[in-house]
Amino acid sequence: MVFTRENLRDQLRRREIAPVYLLFGPETYLRDLAVKTISDYSFAPEDLRDFNETDILLETPDDLAVAIAAAQQLPMMASRRVIRVQGIRISASGVRDTVTEAHESLLRTYIADPSPSTVLILIADELNGVRKMGKFLRENVLAVEFARLDNRQLSDWAEKEIQSIGGHIDAGALRSLLSRVDPDLRRVSNEIKKLVTAAMPGGNIDTHLVDALVPHSRELSNFDLTDHLVAGRRTLALTSLKKVLDDGVEPVALLGLISYNYRRLLIAKELMERSAPRAEIASAVKLYGRGQDEFFAAARRADHGKLINAIQRIAKADLAIKTSFGGSSRLPLEVLVCELAL
Repeated sequence: MVFTRENLRDQLRRREIAPVYLLFGPETYLRDLAVKTISDYSFAPEDLRDFNETDILLETPDDLAVAIAAAQQLPMMASRRVIRVQGIRISASGVRDTVTEAHESLLRTYIADPSPSTVLILIADELNGVRKMGKFLRENVLAVEFARLDNRQLSDWAEKEIQSIGGHIDAGALRSLLSRVDPDLRRVSNEIKKLVTAAMPGGNIDTHLVDALVPHSRELSNFDLTDHLVAGRRTLALTSLKKVLDDGVEPVALLGLISYNYRRLLIAKELMERSAPRAEIASAVKLYGRGQDEFFAAARRADHGKLINAIQRIAKADLAIKTSFGGSSRLPLEVLVCELAL
């Protein structure tokens, strides 16, 4: 059964704790906050938490059995035990999966009769809903998806977060902040703390303070620059490149993002040529939430051979930047953009 974040919040407010949770989705800040909240609500003030909390990272096929065995142990001087299982991956391709069909019997047996004194929290870094194990977990435990917030939700969240730590922000400054920072709550939260600290003692955040302290990084997380390159929009690509570099982004970091996006496009292109389902492609390239239509459009119009050639050119540019002792690291990037945007 899949819950929303709001369902989970209401349930926890009623102090209703499920025996097994599955938390997944790309918004890891809220996911990790939910893990902490569930853990906190699972214990009474007098409980000895140190003896009853266990974190297990799935690194070998046997680690899940270790986690289940820990979940079956009785708590020590506490009302409950909390077992947090991290590193769960069930991907579209099956490559590097940490939970497979070989674990189904183990999970099915425990989920059918979970320990009444244990809260088992399964934390998924990747969860394909089409694969058998992904469907099994979503349908048989209390699953909560943490999707990216849309623009309205992000704005509301940021404003409340600022107020919660003693700050105030006007509408224009809030728009400026969110236009500069990629829509990842962990990064937004860090920028908010920096702004509120700088605004003390009054705590008033205006546009001038945002402009002074928050660099443009949203271009690093979106697909605009790569899309301009693939579409051959040289002028727009060069404009985007200049803006990002002028805002202080390291050329090596930007080149790494360009390389990452081109590799994702190549993977998507190859899967498209094999008529793979859209959901499988999105999972393979770790594409969640907003921006999917733009990405798929770019992948469809991209030429397979040009993508391979582009990746080779990017590697040469990377070498040129890293070996340019005292020289300009912008020039290799500018040349690369002109070469790719053909």
